[in-house]
Amino acid sequence: MRLIDPHLQRALGFVRPYAGALAPVVVLSLAGTALGLYLPYLSKLLVDDGILARDFAALAKIVAVFSGVTALSFAVNVLAGMRYTKISADILFDMRAHLYQHLQRLSPKYYAKTPLGDVVSRINGDIGEIQRVTTDAVLGWLGQTLTLIGTVVILVWLDIRLFVVSLVVLPPALWALARYRSELEARVRTLRERSAEIGTFLIETLQGMRTVVGANAQEREIERFRSRNTSFVRALLSMRLFTYLAGGLPGLLLTAGTAVVFLYGGYRVIAGLTTLGTFVAFMAYQARLMGPLRGLMELWAGLASVRASLVRVHELLDTPPDVVERAIPVRVERCSGAVTLESVRVAFGRGPEVLDGVSVEIPPGQVVAVVGVSGSGKSTLAELLVRQLDPDDGRVLLDGADVRELSLVDVRRHVAVVEQDPFLFHATLAENIAYARSGATRGDVERASGAAGLERLLAGLPSGLDTVVGERGKQLSSGERQRVALARALVADPAVLVLDEATGALDPSSEADIVDRLADIRRGRTTVVITHRLDLARRAERVVVIDSGRLVEDGPPRRLESEGRMFRRLFAGAPSR
Repeated sequence: MRLIDPHLQRALGFVRPYAGALAPVVVLSLAGTALGLYLPYLSKLLVDDGILARDFAALAKIVAVFSGVTALSFAVNVLAGMRYTKISADILFDMRAHLYQHLQRLSPKYYAKTPLGDVVSRINGDIGEIQRVTTDAVLGWLGQTLTLIGTVVILVWLDIRLFVVSLVVLPPALWALARYRSELEARVRTLRERSAEIGTFLIETLQGMRTVVGANAQEREIERFRSRNTSFVRALLSMRLFTYLAGGLPGLLLTAGTAVVFLYGGYRVIAGLTTLGTFVAFMAYQARLMGPLRGLMELWAGLASVRASLVRVHELLDTPPDVVERAIPVRVERCSGAVTLESVRVAFGRGPEVLDGVSVEIPPGQVVAVVGVSGSGKSTLAELLVRQLDPDDGRVLLDGADVRELSLVDVRRHVAVVEQDPFLFHATLAENIAYARSGATRGDVERASGAAGLERLLAGLPSGLDTVVGERGKQLSSGERQRVALARALVADPAVLVLDEATGALDPSSEADIVDRLADIRRGRTTVVITHRLDLARRAERVVVIDSGRLVEDGPPRRLESEGRMFRRLFAGAPSR
């Protein structure tokens, strides 16, 4: 039987590297606790040796000691708390970074089926909750535990009978805590899910605000927002109620026990069975006892919130990545750009295979156009080449080596993909273009910009390459974003350049400009052009036709225009040469 919850045990793995740094914090916490335990005892001396003994010198001395110990205790506790807060922040960053690194390893298939708001909620909200509880409570747990033990020992020493009476309310308080803690955990988890739903709704509708407004759906979306918020509020109120029941109710019962101590302790003083100073000190320690007990009970209730968050974080961490690098991958310093697909099969579990036994060999430096109807598996080829996913069967080779054996860093350094809807960061044009290669110079960025045909855009911008493009590059047109993405790929100077409908948003004249530049862009590199444009297909040395996941035609574009049945059907009605 495990003494520690498995989710908490996994979390402790992030704490162990900081054991050395935490040791001084523990020492300071022990010192602060010892000083705190000494303070109530001074009240006994104050009453018996100072006030009742009518000894002002003793009274002044005790007050001086009391002031000094209080100040020292405060300083020690502040120092321990600040140091612990810094260490706990580092620990939680490690956890958040570990989760972020795992998210980087997940394939596009995962993000296609998982709401972004849910992912953000787990990496931000859940780990934030873990950080809040650990920062506020864990160091307190150590101090409260030590204070509780020390206080119990002193209470027994002061008056064991009075101490036994004070325990009368402890059993019902512990019962209330145990009764409602399990219920609290379920409600915390529900609250996290409702919060994630609101985050997903906001991200989705803000990204699609143009569609919302264009469809006059503003009121409908407000109602959807209100509905989700109502569910969130219900979950919040339910969680809050059980927080009070799991933490506040036991504390209330413990406080009620103070009345019993007052009654019985007052009787013992009146009867001459104990001194007034002892009773005052006992009540001071009794007050100190209530604090740690309530704190520990609230911490136990807070652990329900932490565990619910840990479960959600671990669910994400336990999602297996589709692409896993070998323990000792093969490094590829130089790459000629030879690409081979051997009987590649890919299925996404939602119908026929996306690619069904595709075999093709592309020699270094060749320009190959891949054409086919939408959904025929063309874009899947791009994801295979850059190893965003692996084939279910068959092999993808780069310079004769299975990409699964190669370093992911090297594969993605030698193979670059320009997508139809590229992502741009909220940064300058220069920063977006240079992003593909660490250490890219201004000259590299300028040359890539020229090769991608960005001269006209840059000439119209007051800040040129230093212009900020806005969130996801929304200050640029779709065609301009595609040119920026092409420049970014060229900065990386890959051996294999994959253009996945990379000119789909360009007007005919702009596309013609890119086509005219294609010879310069390729510069001896292997170029795979995934397209539905005849002009681009004609400029390739070779055309591969994919239909229903199968390679059905392969050859020079001129020959396919005259002999290729599927090729001619795809481009029926397009102007001839």
